[in-house]
Amino acid sequence: MKFLVFLGSARDSTPPKPARLGSRVSSACMECLKEHFGEHEFELIDVLDFPNESIFKPHFAYAKSNAPEPLALLADKIEVADGYIMISPEYNHSMSPALADLLNHFGSSLFSYKPSAIVTYSAGQWGGVRAAVTLRTFLSELGCLPVSAMIHVPKAQDVFNEDGKPIAGQDRSSWFNYFSRTFSQLTWWAQAAKQHAEVVNPQSTLKSFKTDPSQRNAP
Repeated sequence: MKFLVFLGSARDSTPPKPARLGSRVSSACMECLKEHFGEHEFELIDVLDFPNESIFKPHFAYAKSNAPEPLALLADKIEVADGYIMISPEYNHSMSPALADLLNHFGSSLFSYKPSAIVTYSAGQWGGVRAAVTLRTFLSELGCLPVSAMIHVPKAQDVFNEDGKPIAGQDRSSWFNYFSRTFSQLTWWAQAAKQHAEVVNPQSTLKSFKTDPSQRNAP
């Protein structure tokens, strides 16, 4: 199966230095995924590779085949992926605005009927748990329901180095076992959804609105 790993950190200069804690956490996650779930394919999607436009225009607002190439390529990847891993810092008790901005470019039909997993981190003691609360509702609205197990990494700068390797005193196997609880749920649900989608096309049971959001309103 194929999974996209979204890194939602857009800060490249912030205390504690050296900066960008998200790259440490994402590197550790990717290493765990390759080691324990190597039969699947994982691709890292970095929000820094998608600079903000002066005027927000989502992928689905463009005429067909006229969308900017980076958005069109990512839309294709989202559509064929079997699940998603969202890695987010916590800003003001909420998820990364850069991650929300990137995901808001795409319609829920690309994400729907596939599971997601939430990974949060922080430089402080709470590990971004409040960001995870907002991510749950956000991902549910996208249609890629998050699995129940989540990953939280408090004081990430004291856990992983810049290469995603555990810092001296940190138990690598314990962290990877902790990660694997969430990733195991994700791959289980992704396999179940994939197999059932081959029997029953979910898009045919509840069609997405195409012209106006009011199409999903109550009578």
